[in-house]
Amino acid sequence: MLLVKTPFLTSSYKIKKYLLLFAMALLFLQISNGQQIKIDSIGTQINQLRSEINFTPNDTTYINLLNALGNEIRFYKADSLLHLSKQAFKYSNSTSYKLGEANALMGLGDYYSDKGDHSTAISNYKKALDLSLKGNYTQLVLTARNKLSGEYNLKGDYAKALSGHLENIELAEQTNSLLMLSITNENIANLYTSQKDYKQALEFYKKVKKINEKLRSDIFSAETMSNMASLYADMGELEYAMFNVNSSISVFEKNKILDWLAYAYGTKGKIYLKKQKLDWALYWYKQSEMLHTKLQDERGEIELLNGMAETYLGLEKYNKSQEYALKAFHISKKINFIEGIQKCAKTLYKIDKNKENFASALKYHEIYQKMTDTLSRNENKKSLTMLKTKLAHDKQKRELIQENEKALAQQRNYVYTALGILIVFLTITLMVKRNERIQRNLNTELKTKTQDLENNEKELTENNLTKDKLFSIIGHDLRGPIGAFQGLLKLFKDNEIDQNEFLNFIPKLRMDIDHISFTLNNLLTWGQTQMNGAVTKQESIALENLVLENINLLSEIAENKNIKLVNKISANTLTWSDRNQIDIVIRNLISNALKFTPKHGIVTIEAVEKNEHWLISVRDTGVGMNKATIASIFEKNSNITTYGTNNEKGTGLGLSLCKEMVENNKGTIWVTSDLRIGSCFYFTLQKSKKIYSQTA
Repeated sequence: MLLVKTPFLTSSYKIKKYLLLFAMALLFLQISNGQQIKIDSIGTQINQLRSEINFTPNDTTYINLLNALGNEIRFYKADSLLHLSKQAFKYSNSTSYKLGEANALMGLGDYYSDKGDHSTAISNYKKALDLSLKGNYTQLVLTARNKLSGEYNLKGDYAKALSGHLENIELAEQTNSLLMLSITNENIANLYTSQKDYKQALEFYKKVKKINEKLRSDIFSAETMSNMASLYADMGELEYAMFNVNSSISVFEKNKILDWLAYAYGTKGKIYLKKQKLDWALYWYKQSEMLHTKLQDERGEIELLNGMAETYLGLEKYNKSQEYALKAFHISKKINFIEGIQKCAKTLYKIDKNKENFASALKYHEIYQKMTDTLSRNENKKSLTMLKTKLAHDKQKRELIQENEKALAQQRNYVYTALGILIVFLTITLMVKRNERIQRNLNTELKTKTQDLENNEKELTENNLTKDKLFSIIGHDLRGPIGAFQGLLKLFKDNEIDQNEFLNFIPKLRMDIDHISFTLNNLLTWGQTQMNGAVTKQESIALENLVLENINLLSEIAENKNIKLVNKISANTLTWSDRNQIDIVIRNLISNALKFTPKHGIVTIEAVEKNEHWLISVRDTGVGMNKATIASIFEKNSNITTYGTNNEKGTGLGLSLCKEMVENNKGTIWVTSDLRIGSCFYFTLQKSKKIYSQTA
């Protein structure tokens, strides 16, 4: 075990420490006075009521003041809390003032809770909750259930505590009670902290911070920040811990909140302990200890005393460490605080181990293990895990709704884009002739700029090749079907053919439109890649879904030629690739196979799993290719345009586009073919990457 020795303190350090001690003493007096002023104010109001001629103890105002005074002195004069709560209950009961009874019962619950009498505390909290429910006192229901759940937490029954907190969240949301939403979510965060599920605890604290922003209360925010500081210290995030605790301390000092300030000082000591700055840890623990002399908060004192014991242990002052640890241990047993017994037993085990008191060390280790098993029992873990699962499911559902809305918007954009493309296409057709005239003028002008041409020759050549091929495809494969369509419309408009004759052309027109649509899709994708506009966005995709979609899309073409489409791709064929790009590859390869396969042929799509990739094949029983064609079909500037077995047209850029898309996704593509037997196109894709979610 790593032991830390006490560092040598310079005189400068000692002076600073004495100044801090003096400042803290002054602050302590101010805070004590501030708290006393508040208590005295309530006491004055009580005395004024008692001095009135017509005073009766059954007056609801008087009862409310008794309950308020008991709440204020809870951590200062516990016996007075008991006396005041009993009085308030007696007077409320005699006059059937249910609101006063419920508040008094909660005061009694607080008293017995602080004494460690869980059964009596739970009994009083339950009675208060029943009265609140019957009287429909919503805020009181929230408060009573919160106290009851808190007592189950102290008892180590996290499952019941969580159940009550979840009921409170539902009611608080219905009534828009931001304060109770803040408190309840923070209590759930504390439950996860107790189970050392720091990641989930932090998620709830973040929720609380957002709620506190709406409440606009510096005090509520400071309370949350002090709890978060303790959590960050447990997580080892000590800079975050120090920032949060310092922020909370300034608020508690300003508002003179003694109990929370004592907790915050102790948390600061804990942070310095984690940093192994033991002298500073001891300093802040002692500030907390000084405040506790004015408090009657034994449960809060346990954490402080155990922290001081750990600090003295680090300083190798074993007797001093044991003194504090034993004191904390006895208080924990006295008030039946399981979590306190667990922590103190662990500290005492380490102390005895260092002192070589192995029998005593074993005894405390057994106590520690027993308490740990109690707090970690299955129903506690199950309840907290179920809540975590529900929250994850709700988050996933919200994300799915957002994705669906996004997809619908995208579909609308596609429709608008398609209409825009048609308009652009007509405009381009009209501009071709005009562009030819402009080109002739440019050629004349370019002769006078030879030097500039040489400097930009490579770039200009590439651009011209792209443009020429674009115009060639438009002129050859698109203008023809559109011109035929225009001619047919003109004949129909001029009454040179009747309606029945026009309808006879519909199948032919549909084939032409399908060809234009398919060609435009390839053309736009190819043009985008040539202009460096395509971005490959790889993700995990199910290949079987893409193949099935394209088979459905092209099934009518296959049926027209009586070609059998065979899909041998099994489920869960997951690849790491760009969905849109691979969709284009599959569509082109299947379309080509259908194009060059005669009637009654077969087109088979298959995927074989290899070590690092999938091998996908599209095989047909078509006309096949010679070696010269095979050697050139994948070339970037290839302009091979052929006609299918039913005189289907092609753009001549589909296969070069497929090659580019496959290579963008880190794959390769090739073909084997025999004339009059058929062709088989192969390409590879990476297997899907595995992504594991991290759990705390």
